[in-house]
Amino acid sequence: MAQRLIFKHFLSTSGKSLVVPTQSSISLLSKCTRTFGLLSTTSQSSHLPIFTIVHKISMSNSCSVTFNVQNKDDFQDRVVGSETPVVVDFHAQWCGPCKLLAPRLEKAVAKHEGKVLMAKVDIDDHTDLALEYEVSAVPTVIAMKNGDVVDQFVGVKNEDQLEAFLKKLIGT
Repeated sequence: MAQRLIFKHFLSTSGKSLVVPTQSSISLLSKCTRTFGLLSTTSQSSHLPIFTIVHKISMSNSCSVTFNVQNKDDFQDRVVGSETPVVVDFHAQWCGPCKLLAPRLEKAVAKHEGKVLMAKVDIDDHTDLALEYEVSAVPTVIAMKNGDVVDQFVGVKNEDQLEAFLKKLIGT
């Protein structure tokens, strides 16, 4: 239903907004925004390019606060070195409970609008990190603040338990 409404809106507004992009309008496009159909044409009278933004969709806030850890150096930079508290979700592709917990945790973290970040660590890809943080079962979630582990849990939690876990980490 939502897709149908977006499509109707797209059809009713496409081609109506003509803009020449400036540096400020380009900087507004963040990594959480996807622009579809940027069409460039030339004005017949001035021969200047005219750009028509056909459709722009803003993605959810969770993409700005949730990230996948790429390697140990990335973990050191983005998790241990972070000034913002970080929740680290140690998970595996084959783990059923991990698949239940991940969306709940992402939603809870997104609610806090940048006061806490979420790092996702696949234990099969980053065994060294799993061993270093003594992860013996998945899902394991570790709360880190100023590079130190301050709390953790193993297994699936409900929304209220996750909210309490995050509030304790943030200190609210």
